[in-house]
Amino acid sequence: MTDSDTFRTDGGTDRELVAALRAADAVRFGEFELSHGGTSDYYVDKYLFETDPDCLEAVASAFADRLADTDATLAGVALGAVPLVAVTATELGRPYVIVRKETKEYGTGNRIEGRLGPGAEVIVIEDIATTGRSALSAVEALREAGATVDRVFVVVDREEGASELLADHGIELESLLTATELLADRD
Repeated sequence: MTDSDTFRTDGGTDRELVAALRAADAVRFGEFELSHGGTSDYYVDKYLFETDPDCLEAVASAFADRLADTDATLAGVALGAVPLVAVTATELGRPYVIVRKETKEYGTGNRIEGRLGPGAEVIVIEDIATTGRSALSAVEALREAGATVDRVFVVVDREEGASELLADHGIELESLLTATELLADRD
């Protein structure tokens, strides 16, 4: 059983999400350089699926279904996860915070934007997990601010080490889709 199997009730939602990402033309094939410096024969364009209203709604609904049993504060990693956390928090009717990659060098100088109560339980939302370094950095910033964080939710886990890295730091990675699921039965 994979981590993603632990919270799914049926495969219908998986197929719907795959269809939504493909309909948004967010899954591309070819040779792509990834942000961590590696290459891949496929690319998941988060900006295409996050700016397509139907796909964004499907992702938010899937996240909301999986997060309905908790009242944890949601946190989105800037920039890519901001639309995801905003629509998910709206659907759940709860506030959220944004975690910047670096401390802002102007204005308030914040790394975490929004209201984060002391000792808050927080769940991080991220777009794509490859190595897990971006999500881990966000978790570390939230923990330094006094939050309790032990879960990260992503749209797609590329299955390239993120789950293991996060587990080494006491964090469970949960994905709406894995690369295996996303790439199965591709045309």
